Amino acid sequence: MKLTSVSLAVALAVRNAWATSSPGTNSTYYNPILAGWHSDPSCVHVGDTYYCATSTFDAFPGLPIYASKDLINWKHISNAWNRKEQLPGINLQTKDQQSGMFAPNLRFHDGLFYMTCVYTGVNTTSEINGTIFTTPDPFDHKAWSIPFVWEAPFRTIDPDLFWDNDGTAYLTWSGIKQQTIDLSTGALSNMTSIWNGSIGVHAEAPHIYKKDGYYYLLAAEGGTQLGHAATIARSSKVTGPYEANPANPILSNVNTTGLFQTVGHADLFEDDNGNWWGIALTTRSGPDYSVFPMGREAALFPVTWNEGEWPFASQVQGVMSGWELPAFDRNIAGPGPFIGDPDVIDFTPGTSLPLNFMHWRYPANGSFVVSAAGHPNSLQVLPSRANLTGIQDSTDPDLNGQSGIAFVGRRQTDSLFKFEIDLVSYPEQPGFEAGATMFFTQWQHLDVGIAFDQAAENSTAMSSKIVLRATNATSTEISVPVPASWSTHPDNTIRLAIQAVNTTHYRFSAAPVANLNSVVLLGDLSSALVSSTWGDSKGAGSAVLVGIYATTNGAVLHENNTTADQHAYFSRWRYTGHGQEIDFGTFV
Repeated sequence: MKLTSVSLAVALAVRNAWATSSPGTNSTYYNPILAGWHSDPSCVHVGDTYYCATSTFDAFPGLPIYASKDLINWKHISNAWNRKEQLPGINLQTKDQQSGMFAPNLRFHDGLFYMTCVYTGVNTTSEINGTIFTTPDPFDHKAWSIPFVWEAPFRTIDPDLFWDNDGTAYLTWSGIKQQTIDLSTGALSNMTSIWNGSIGVHAEAPHIYKKDGYYYLLAAEGGTQLGHAATIARSSKVTGPYEANPANPILSNVNTTGLFQTVGHADLFEDDNGNWWGIALTTRSGPDYSVFPMGREAALFPVTWNEGEWPFASQVQGVMSGWELPAFDRNIAGPGPFIGDPDVIDFTPGTSLPLNFMHWRYPANGSFVVSAAGHPNSLQVLPSRANLTGIQDSTDPDLNGQSGIAFVGRRQTDSLFKFEIDLVSYPEQPGFEAGATMFFTQWQHLDVGIAFDQAAENSTAMSSKIVLRATNATSTEISVPVPASWSTHPDNTIRLAIQAVNTTHYRFSAAPVANLNSVVLLGDLSSALVSSTWGDSKGAGSAVLVGIYATTNGAVLHENNTTADQHAYFSRWRYTGHGQEIDFGTFV
């Protein structure tokens, strides 16, 4: 990704203002530190750097790794799951829209980083496979291993990997259940229950820490919506029995009226000064819990943890005050972007898709080519037969989307933003369509595109139209003809734009690059339509991706057709954040 000097200066100014402190004093900073879809965060401190990972469900590449030296500026340095051969063909087994990679656990032991996670929705008895990826170098994208994979013995999630002083490795699961694992052979012991939780509902997301002679067990309870909370227990033995903290929950925004809600699924880590911090998922939904397209984000909170005592956590909100933060430092290796930086992507020759770009399941081979022969400075996209929705009840993976849809996007990471993409050309054949989208799942997305169809049922004449579509429980669509002056101009490139004009609505428009003042406003759509409160996605863990798509809407590509190029071509990808909401109506 290439930043102009102006855009880089703006990005640095914004991130510099994200936290303030003076040496020896408490710091003030803003949440979330991982804005946009960053559910189920897990972090570890190694050397002078902090590393975090989050869930990605059906999206690929998955399990992003972020690095920071100051706890505020987080750079995307790799994806643990980044190539098809790590889990061959797994998307063909995954139909549900909220399956895939759940709740990673990132840990470091004896020179290796371990990423422990479950993949749900597969064709096994329990429908769950455990995975452990390893790497000696998280900055090297390809250094992440082929994972060790095992079938979970029953339907449980959120495995935590912990090593005791004698070298024994323990997996602790939602439940809260535990077993040993031999990381050289994969041998697993029988599971035993070690704690029932203290709230009594949905004890999950366990993490074990050893401190001051105790084993502490942190868990999430209360479900993942407005009742979400973090609780903790401790024992003199890793296998229990565990005693609950009398002050549980130690972290929760239950029954509060603030913007930040659903706080839970936390992890704890220590900084260089011996101070403790926590990171937890949260939604900027308010107690109304209806409009939050960025889904579950990650918030940082200070923790007081005196010797022999229970940890005390500061409660999550938009403006935080806590331990002195490390000095501002963006000197982090790797080609990926910092969260909060704008996208200025021109698909120049010799480049590849940025690390923060994601597909929905594996894309078909050859679907995306940067600067293909004869098309420099563009992204060549091979349209999929399945459109963004697909045919839900079809058993054909090419039509239901399980073999991949021609979609690529990045997280919405700002409350207010503008996204622009230039559609240079696309196949002029019936059924073909290409455009921009706010994509939540196949069942929920908002699109603005250019479609090529027959003008009438019994006519051979063709016409292009600009389409605005909302897909949730049902699909609604409006369209207007592409003005003749746009298509007859020597440069008939069309710029598609999506703008979050406020925290509740997106505005969709199109304009010819040859005359950007000739804008067609398609309309505004509610971001509630792509929040996790609709239909089958209620309470879902994913969130909005901003991106592009191309489809034949079921038509078969003629692979031997040498007379016409059947690809769509996009150029000039721009995403710019315009404001981050930290409290109702308060933006930074």
